[in-house]
Amino acid sequence: MRWLKLLVFMSGVAAAQGQAPARSAPEQWPPVATFSILAMDPATGEIGGAVQSRVFSVGNGVLWAEAGVGAVATQAIVDVSYGPQAIALLKQGLSAEEVVRRVWEADPDPRPDNWSKHGRQFAVIDAQGRVAAFTGPRATAWAGHKSCSVDGARCTAQGNILAGAAVVDSMVAAYERTAGEHLSFRLQAALEAGQRAGGDRRGMQSAAMLIVRKGGGVWLNNDVVLRLQVDDHPEPIAELRRLVERAARQRR
Repeated sequence: MRWLKLLVFMSGVAAAQGQAPARSAPEQWPPVATFSILAMDPATGEIGGAVQSRVFSVGNGVLWAEAGVGAVATQAIVDVSYGPQAIALLKQGLSAEEVVRRVWEADPDPRPDNWSKHGRQFAVIDAQGRVAAFTGPRATAWAGHKSCSVDGARCTAQGNILAGAAVVDSMVAAYERTAGEHLSFRLQAALEAGQRAGGDRRGMQSAAMLIVRKGGGVWLNNDVVLRLQVDDHPEPIAELRRLVERAARQRR
C-alpha cells in the first residue's frame, strides 16, 4: 500500500501548489474535413479509394476495403465504426444503397449536440462497382458528393469543408479521363484534380490510398495491392504520388 499512500500524498502536494494532480483532457480533434474517392476497376477487380485532408493521419480511419466485397469512406463528423459495419453488410450481399441507409439509420447518435449523425458523410462501393453516398445536412459547407457517369467508370467522390462543388466535379472528371491506367494512378489523378479545384478550404496535411484484390498483394495470402499513408506533410498529395510511382515500379 506504500505506493497508494505516496500517490495520495503527491496529489495533495500538487493541489497545495496550485497544480492539477491529473493530466488535462486532450484537445478535441476537428471534423475530418476531407475529399475522397472510391472506385472499382472492372477489368482487374481491384477496388479501393484515396483521401486527402487538413487533419493529421487521415488514413487512420477514413478508408476501409475488403477484396471481393467493397470499399467504404467515412468522414466529416466521423463515426469510424461505419467502416466495418458497412463492410459486414456488403458481405451479406446488400447493395451499396441499402448499406448506406441501414448504417445511418442504426446510428444511435450518442453525441447529438457536438458530433451529430446529421453531420456525417460516408460512401460505399460494392464489388460490382455500384456506389452510394450520404452527406448529412449538418456537414460543414461546402459538402457533397458525385458519382461517375461515363460507361465503365465506377466511382464516387465526396468531401466536406471544401472550396466548392468543383472539387468533387473535378475529381470525377479526372478519374473518368484516365481510363486504361492502373487504379492507383486514376485515384491519384482524382486527388490532384480535387486539390487544383481548391480542395479542403483549410489546406493540406495528410493523404492515403488503399487498394485491394484477391491475391493481389506481394508475399503469400495478401489481398492488399497498396496501403499507403502520408500522415503529416506540407505536400501530402505530391508525396503520395511519389509512393504510387514507387509501388508501380515494384509491380513491374
